[in-house]
Amino acid sequence: MHSMTGFGRAEHATDTLVARVEMSSINRKQSEVVIQLPRALNELDAHLRKIALGKISRGRLNINIQIERAASAESAVVIDTQKARALQSELKRLSDELNEKLMLTAAELLRIPNILIESNEEITSEEALEAINPALKSALIGLLEMRSREGDNLKADILKRLDFLEKEALLIEEHAPSVKTRYRDNLYKKLSDHGVEGLNIDLDDERVLKEIAIFAERCDIAEEVTRLSSHFKLFREYLVSDQPVGRSLDFLCQELNREFNTIGSKANDATLAQHVVTCKTELEKIREQVQNVE
Repeated sequence: MHSMTGFGRAEHATDTLVARVEMSSINRKQSEVVIQLPRALNELDAHLRKIALGKISRGRLNINIQIERAASAESAVVIDTQKARALQSELKRLSDELNEKLMLTAAELLRIPNILIESNEEITSEEALEAINPALKSALIGLLEMRSREGDNLKADILKRLDFLEKEALLIEEHAPSVKTRYRDNLYKKLSDHGVEGLNIDLDDERVLKEIAIFAERCDIAEEVTRLSSHFKLFREYLVSDQPVGRSLDFLCQELNREFNTIGSKANDATLAQHVVTCKTELEKIREQVQNVE
């Protein structure tokens, strides 16, 4: 299980170029990749996006790519020969006017402002990919490793909270039968207090038993408890899966919440209601963590 948050950085150099890639990912319901490239290399966006989407299925991935000429690359800087010839021509003219031979040394020439210029040779897409591809893949490895570590932490926290929910669900199941018994006892007590004999109603009267049966059916939570158990089992299976499970876990959180809500509405019992509130509070914490899962 992987988290959707992570960070990766890598650098790769060829004989002529150096590529630096930095990427970070954050939570998103869908997959989204945003790439920042030098404008001249925007045509590579689709190719690089495809590589990134092959590794992530959920979350927003921001990729920043910088590329520059390697310091050892030939023709990284050149002398402005046009300016140098113009200077030489001016020196010759001045020498003729002064009748004195004037010359510039190499050191003096290089000190002239803007005599050295960067090469205007464009970086081709093919040349850029040789440097970018390895850096991108290395950065993705680092990002995925971090997402995996974060995923392990999320899994440990969710499992602890899931254990708590299962214990609460067991307490709910154990307490549920007493609701019917208490209702029956309370009904008998009310009838007795109001004088059953005067009302000419027997405690074993069919109408009394029917009332108890209707109440028992209305507050029966056996199906909800069974579904809770099934959801818990499936939740654990997803947590150990190697596949992206964020959406599945999010759906299960909704289903668990639905079952607890139904139990709460059927309960008609303070103890059960308190257990339901506790479960929903803990489930909300699980749901918050699931929002970070790929």
